[in-house]
Amino acid sequence: MTATQNFHEELEPERYELAAPPPYRFEADRREFFKILGAGILVVSALSTVHAAQESGAAKRKPGGELPQEISAWLHIGENGKITVYTGKAELGQNIRTSLSQAVAEELRVSISSIAMVMGDTGLTPFDMGTFGSRTTPIMNLQLRKASAAARELLIGLAATQWSIDRKRLLAAQGKISDPDTSRSVDYATLVKGQQLTQTLPAEDPLIAAAAWTVQGQSLPKVDGRDFVTGKHRYPSDLKLPEMLHGKVVRPASFGATLTSFDAHEAEQMPGVTVVHDGNFIGVAAASTELASRAAAAIHAEWKSKPQSSNKELFEYLKKNSIEKKERAVGGESSRIESGSMENGLKSATHRLQQSYTVEYIAHCPLEPRSATAQWSGENVTVWTGTQRPFGVRGELAEAFRIPEERVRVLMPDTGSAYGGKHTGEAAIEAARLARAAKRPVKLNWTREEELTWAYFRPAGVIEVTSGMRADGTITAWEFHNYNSGSAGIRTFYDIPNQLIEFHATRSPLRQGSYRGLAATANHFARESHMDELALLVKMDPLEFRLKNLKDERLRAVFEAAAKKFGWGRAKTYAGQGFGIGGGFEKGGNVATAVEVAVDPATGAVKVVRVVTAFECGAIVNPDHLLNQIQGSNIMGLGGALFEAIEFENGRILNGRFSKYRLPRFSDVPQLETVMLDRKDIPSAGAGETPMLGLAPAIGNAIFDATGVRLRSLPLAPNGVKKV
Repeated sequence: MTATQNFHEELEPERYELAAPPPYRFEADRREFFKILGAGILVVSALSTVHAAQESGAAKRKPGGELPQEISAWLHIGENGKITVYTGKAELGQNIRTSLSQAVAEELRVSISSIAMVMGDTGLTPFDMGTFGSRTTPIMNLQLRKASAAARELLIGLAATQWSIDRKRLLAAQGKISDPDTSRSVDYATLVKGQQLTQTLPAEDPLIAAAAWTVQGQSLPKVDGRDFVTGKHRYPSDLKLPEMLHGKVVRPASFGATLTSFDAHEAEQMPGVTVVHDGNFIGVAAASTELASRAAAAIHAEWKSKPQSSNKELFEYLKKNSIEKKERAVGGESSRIESGSMENGLKSATHRLQQSYTVEYIAHCPLEPRSATAQWSGENVTVWTGTQRPFGVRGELAEAFRIPEERVRVLMPDTGSAYGGKHTGEAAIEAARLARAAKRPVKLNWTREEELTWAYFRPAGVIEVTSGMRADGTITAWEFHNYNSGSAGIRTFYDIPNQLIEFHATRSPLRQGSYRGLAATANHFARESHMDELALLVKMDPLEFRLKNLKDERLRAVFEAAAKKFGWGRAKTYAGQGFGIGGGFEKGGNVATAVEVAVDPATGAVKVVRVVTAFECGAIVNPDHLLNQIQGSNIMGLGGALFEAIEFENGRILNGRFSKYRLPRFSDVPQLETVMLDRKDIPSAGAGETPMLGLAPAIGNAIFDATGVRLRSLPLAPNGVKKV
C-alpha cells in the first residue's frame, strides 16, 4: 500500500466551523449562578469542548476521546433477548443505522431484527467526535464488531462453564450457544440473566474475516425503512412536547453586523409572546409559528454593518488575504508537502504548464433545515436537534449558558441530511435561550432562507498549478498551491519525483466550513483538469496519460474498470458530444468517473448524458446502500460542478432561496452506471465523500472534448458554454 492509500484521522484545516468562536455567549445571570454555584466569588471561564469524553450510565470518561473498552459501554443483552447497541454516531440519511446493525449481527450471530440502535444521545452513548470524515465504517463499525465479537466469546465461555465442557466445541448462532455433540443449546438472554457484560475488549479481536461474512456484505434493507417511506418517522422538525412554544430569531441585515438599538414594545404587547434580548441575540417565543413570526417582524432593530467584499472580486480577495502563520488558529495551519527539487524537475522538463483554477462558495441545502427543541428542568437542559456532532453541540450549549456539560443532554433524532453542514449548534442554543426565558419547551425551525443565509458554506478557493513534463509524457515537476479551500485531497497520487504542495489559509468574507468531500472536490478538480491539459500537450489519450504516471494498483484498477464499462476510446456519434474522465483517492476510497456530455452547438447549454463511476473502498458492507451513496454523490455533485454558487455583497446573501439558487433537478439526472470493486482483503472504508470527487473534472474534461473550450472555474457552465 502506498503512502497515498493510508487513511488519516486528523482533522483537516477546512473544518473552519470547529475552530470558530462560539455563536452565542449569553450574559451571566447572577441569580441563576448563585442557584447553581452558591454564594461567593463568581469566576467564569470558557468550558473546554475539545475531545472531552462523556460520563454517563453507558460509559465512563475517557481521556483524549479514547474509545471505551468495556463491552457494556457498547451493547446490552436484555433478558427478553433484545440487544441494545449504543453509539454516538448520527443517522442523517447515509444509512449507518443499518450498516452498524449488520456489524453487530455478524459478530454476535443474531438476527438484525433483534437489535435496537441508540444513536447520538449524549446521556446514553459513549462520547463521539462526530459523524463526519467518512469515519463511521472504518472506526465505529470496527469498534462495534470488536465489542460484539468479545461478547460472543464471553457468552461461549459462560455456556462452557455452565456445562463444564471445552469451549472449543461450542458454536454461537441465531442468538444461542449450542453444543453440536449433544444438541444442547441456551439462548443469550438466559445466559446473561442477572449478569452484566462488564469485561473489557481483549487485545486480540476474534473478528470474522470478510470472506466469511454472512450478514455484512449483503444488501439488507434499511432498518425502519418503511417508517421513512410511509411518513411515520418523525424528524427533529416534527417533534412535539406538551405545552411547547415556537421560536423565531430576529436576524441582522448582514454578516458581522452589531446591534445598536431595538424596540420590542409592539411585540411585547402581543398576548402569549415572550421577547428575549441577550447581547446580540433577539428572539421571541409564542404559541404558534405564525404568531412568533408576526412578533419577530414587529420588533424594530437597528444594526451597524461595515463595508465588505462581494463575489465579483472573490478570488482576488482570497489571494490578497492569506493569513500569516503567527495569526493562524487551530484548524488553519499551513499544509506543506515537499519532495525532490522543483527547480531540477522543471529544468528536466520538455513542456511546462501553469494554470489557475477556482471554486465558488456553495450551500449545503439539506432536505431538512436546522431544527431544535429545548426543555429546561431546573438548571438542566435537554435539546433534541439535527446535528452531526451531539457532543459538540452539548459543549456549545454548556459554554453559551455557562453551565457544566453534565447538565446538558443532546439527543439526535434521525435527521433529514446534513452533508457536513450541521456540525454546529446555533438552532439548539437559540431554542434553549428562548425556552429558558419562556419557562416552557420551545421548538425552533429555521426557514429555508435562514438555512441558505446563516449556515456556513463550502469554502471558495483559488488553486495554482505549475508542472513540468518530458516529451514522452512523464511528469517531472508538480507545484500546487491552494488558497482558502483546504488541504483535503491535496496530495497528488501520481508518481512525480519533484513536488511542492501547499495549502494557504485565508481570511474568508463569508462564514465557511465542512462540506461533503471538503476541499478534496476542489483539489481533485484542479489536479484532474490539469492532467488533461498536460495530456493534450503531448497528444496522448487522457486515460493512457494517467496510467503512465500512476503506479498505485488500487487507483489504476478503478480507472481501468470505469473506462471498460464506459467504452472509453469509442468514436463520437453527434455534434457537441464529449467524453471526459477524472478520479482519485481520498479517505480510504478510490474512484474513477467517466462522463459523456452533450453541448448544444447553438446555445452552449450543457447536458450530462451518462456517468460511469468505478469505486473501491475495501470490503463492501452493504452493496445496495453503497450504490445509493455513489449515485447520490454524483447527483449532488452535478450542482457544484455545473451551476451552484453563492452570490453575495456587503455581507448579504443575494440568492438565499431555491428560486434563485440553482440545484440539480430531476431533468438534470443523467444515466448512472456504477462498478463496485469489492476488496475483501482490505478493511472497509467509508463512502460518504469520495465517490463525487471524479465528477467535476470529468465533466470539465468532457466539455473541452466537445467544444475545445477549457473551463477552469467551478461552477463550469451556469449559463452554458461560451465559445471563445
